Amino acid sequence: MAADNTSSVTEFILAGLTNQPGLQLPLFLLFLGFYVVTMVGNLGLITLIGLNSHLHTPMYFFLFNLSFIDFSYSSAIIPKMLMSFVSKKNIISYSGCMTQLFFFCFFVISECFILSAMAYDRYVAICKPLLYTVTMSPQVCVFLLLGVYGMGVWGALVHTGNILFLNFCAENLVNHYMCDILPLFELSCNSSYMNTLVLFTFAAIAMGVPIVTIFLSYGFILSSIFHITSTEGRSKAFSTCSSHIMAVSFFFGSGAFMYLRPPSILPLDQGKVSSLFYTIVVPMLNPLIYSLRNKDVKLAMKKCLRRKIFC
Repeated sequence: MAADNTSSVTEFILAGLTNQPGLQLPLFLLFLGFYVVTMVGNLGLITLIGLNSHLHTPMYFFLFNLSFIDFSYSSAIIPKMLMSFVSKKNIISYSGCMTQLFFFCFFVISECFILSAMAYDRYVAICKPLLYTVTMSPQVCVFLLLGVYGMGVWGALVHTGNILFLNFCAENLVNHYMCDILPLFELSCNSSYMNTLVLFTFAAIAMGVPIVTIFLSYGFILSSIFHITSTEGRSKAFSTCSSHIMAVSFFFGSGAFMYLRPPSILPLDQGKVSSLFYTIVVPMLNPLIYSLRNKDVKLAMKKCLRRKIFC
């Protein structure tokens, strides 16, 4: 293969999930179904929030962006993944691989921080309800959102830049269904301790800061809930947080299991299977969690159905 300033490899072959012919079609149909549900769910939630004025609140402002992020990074991964089930060689160019890696990192890191912003919003709503309108003003929400996407860009640049400094001398078969950091490290012929240190340091920041924010927010929330005397009041307070707690648990649990562990603990073949959860399953579940467990969203859906117009 022709050499350039960065690498002697100009394209990669994505191995996909399996090389067993009998599983290709069933897996293609399964993940195509996941993708359709993800697209319909997230686009439906985006449209519902955008066209219903009573959902124009800080909570749904962040939920709107969460759905946009889930929609976007699913689209950056799944279409290329589906090709591995229907083609003999799922080839991606070097520049295409780096582009996919950048957008994957950008949207995943943005999701980490949008979930922490949502936790802060719930903290203000429950612990400081009289100051909620002032504390979560439109200006504050926009500022938080700029921070979310700013951290996404910063993290994506760091991780993609880290990979760009690696050389891929001959082997170009990526043992994954996408261009992810760990399989590219394994493929490189000059990855070093510093490259690994950069990966784990920024992965720890991208996950650690939001996790700390979420734990602190819910610590104060639980303290406030326990001071509520009425059972109905406690139940209402818990119901406003339950959907977000589920989304946080699924996303951070699967992400930490994949990235905040020594590579020797989990072989890469098993790691790419475990990564299916936060890359494909979580974006599909989020709109279902927030719609099926949320009275405001269900009310907006009923209004749309009564008008016989898909909002």
